[in-house]
Amino acid sequence: MKNENGFAMVLSLVLLLAMSLMGGALILISSGDHQSNNDSDQYQQTFYMAEMALVAGEQYLTDQQSGPWDAKTNARDATKKDLEPQNNTNKFEGTMNFKNYTPGRKYDFKISKTKSIKKEFIDTKKLCFNSFKDINRDKFYVLKTSANVDYSKSENFGIILENSFGKIPNSDEMLEASRMKEFYYEYFITNIGERALKSFGTSMEKSATDASSNGIGFRVYGCGIYAGKKPMIVTLESDVVLPK
Repeated sequence: MKNENGFAMVLSLVLLLAMSLMGGALILISSGDHQSNNDSDQYQQTFYMAEMALVAGEQYLTDQQSGPWDAKTNARDATKKDLEPQNNTNKFEGTMNFKNYTPGRKYDFKISKTKSIKKEFIDTKKLCFNSFKDINRDKFYVLKTSANVDYSKSENFGIILENSFGKIPNSDEMLEASRMKEFYYEYFITNIGERALKSFGTSMEKSATDASSNGIGFRVYGCGIYAGKKPMIVTLESDVVLPK
């Protein structure tokens, strides 16, 4: 009888140990899955930032060709258009122009609706430019502004989101804007010369199904940047051909 009791106690301890190990393993698996989901979400958001960079670059080209949109007149200002934006004559070194934030400036990063810590906007330096390995850095030029300055932009998405809210944003909006301040998008554009422009549509002669002509080609380089615990960058390119 004593032997049976002893065996039962040993068996109980073995089963308890096995269950403890299984529980610990499940906790580790759950924690790993949670971290994997977080990483996936951050990558997806960083990818969206890169797409936003391309859209911003393409919008700039549209504004140059047709004139920027004037909200007061509800039309484009044709007096400010530039039909063929040209590259700067100075080689582009990769330095970005910060549009809506100042690198090094501190801000309140909200952990929750009631708690926040101090963080600061990063200096992306040449991170975006250096991420495009196929660029010939000895002979690379980007579009120039009217002030003869390289047109290269860096924007913080959290600031854009924050400014889009009303005068008195609610706590959920401020929490999301704070979280998005760890995301940036950057872009620069180069004139790649004359390119074939092919159009389809019903605005041409009825007998024609398509028409080809020459236009001016531009390449937009866009980057999405995440500056959180595990920094990452996503790069995208798009070619745009505008009619002369």
